[in-house]
Amino acid sequence: MGSGKTPKGMVSAPRLLQELAEGLEKGLVPAGILNDPEVFELEKERIFSRSWVYLAHASEVASPGDYVLRYILNNAFIVVRGEDGQVRAFLDMCRHRGMRVCRAEAGNASHFRCPFHGWTYRNDGTLVGVPAEREAFGEGFNKVDWGLVPIPKLAELDGLIFGNLDREAPSLEAWLGEALWYLELVSKRSPEGLEVLGPPQRFVVNTDWKLALETFISDSYHTLMTHRSMIELGIAPRDAKYAMYGEQIHIPGKGHGAMVVGSPPGAKLPPFWGYPEEMMERAKASYPTQEQWEVARETRIFLLTLFPNFSLHNPIRKPDHLYPTPIPMLTFRVWHPLGPGRIEIFSWGMVEKDAPEWFKEKARHSYLRFFGSSGTFEQDDTEIWSHVAQNAGSSLGRRLHFNYQMGRNVAPDPNWPGPGVAYPINFTDENLRNFYRRYLEMMLG
Repeated sequence: MGSGKTPKGMVSAPRLLQELAEGLEKGLVPAGILNDPEVFELEKERIFSRSWVYLAHASEVASPGDYVLRYILNNAFIVVRGEDGQVRAFLDMCRHRGMRVCRAEAGNASHFRCPFHGWTYRNDGTLVGVPAEREAFGEGFNKVDWGLVPIPKLAELDGLIFGNLDREAPSLEAWLGEALWYLELVSKRSPEGLEVLGPPQRFVVNTDWKLALETFISDSYHTLMTHRSMIELGIAPRDAKYAMYGEQIHIPGKGHGAMVVGSPPGAKLPPFWGYPEEMMERAKASYPTQEQWEVARETRIFLLTLFPNFSLHNPIRKPDHLYPTPIPMLTFRVWHPLGPGRIEIFSWGMVEKDAPEWFKEKARHSYLRFFGSSGTFEQDDTEIWSHVAQNAGSSLGRRLHFNYQMGRNVAPDPNWPGPGVAYPINFTDENLRNFYRRYLEMMLG
């Protein structure tokens, strides 16, 4: 579990991490880990400064000059497609005196000009304009040395763009490992790939980033109660235990996890999430392996979380209680940490580029009703996450330990066709225990 070294002067973080290390395999997690200022400071240094973090989708910057602003910790990056078609990311900070050169969250620009003294950069980061250059800086001023600072590492995979603050970090492919097989269930479902259904919805929630992530990596158990109203309205499957029927898979040593949920017994749900027949036929040819197609065909709900803070959710849903058939929707989300007990959620609606237009509109409608800032499922979750984080930061509550013991008696499924370690039921905390093993490794390493 690492060397156990924490910076001098810290009191609560070393104790909480030690309690986590001692209790994790017993299924005990200290509540205080979910809302503690010292723990958050360590997470900034040891997790978010060393991990691959999702920034944007290529369809958000489809044309030369398209840009979006995205964030890792308190660092703002301009993710921009240059005139040469290459996507780059630059720290939004003028090299002269530090002013931001881009203050719009999205747009199209061939150049970025600092409003402080007017230094101007091409969208490939090159400094091309310095007002009164010869008079102010003399002959021989070398603009080549003063371009925008690129993000240390940037990588794109099937249109998903990730950044890393650690120049020595492993490649994105190595970071993902066998989780790539599960990511491809979505990213390679169509030969044309995915596109965004508009800009991300963004909203601040008073909770810990790990609490939000827990729901998407492992906690299908909460659907029994938290989303009960959706079951009673006929939006979700009638069997209240619907999220239990499937496999929970984790990637050892990586912290990533997936949940693959099938049709509840006796439920008449269409195969392949309920996607239209033409999309199902394209997917057969598009998936890299026969095993991926066979898993996808039997899937009705799919969730994947990539360590540390990216999740996707792809459920079958009825857009409303009057619509006759289920329509699947897909959302990407980043649990962006703002501080102890405080996050900003970036939530994108996604769809296959070559989906029929009627389907795109229904998928967008379904996404907006259930996820994003006005989504019913989202509001169910975020209210509860806020109260848990508040209790985890309270003077008495932070001393307690939470129960992560579900499924400790369940053996792995030897017949699962995909990579990783799979369990034949989703009511288990195994993905969470795997996540916190990786978390401890990085926090104590």
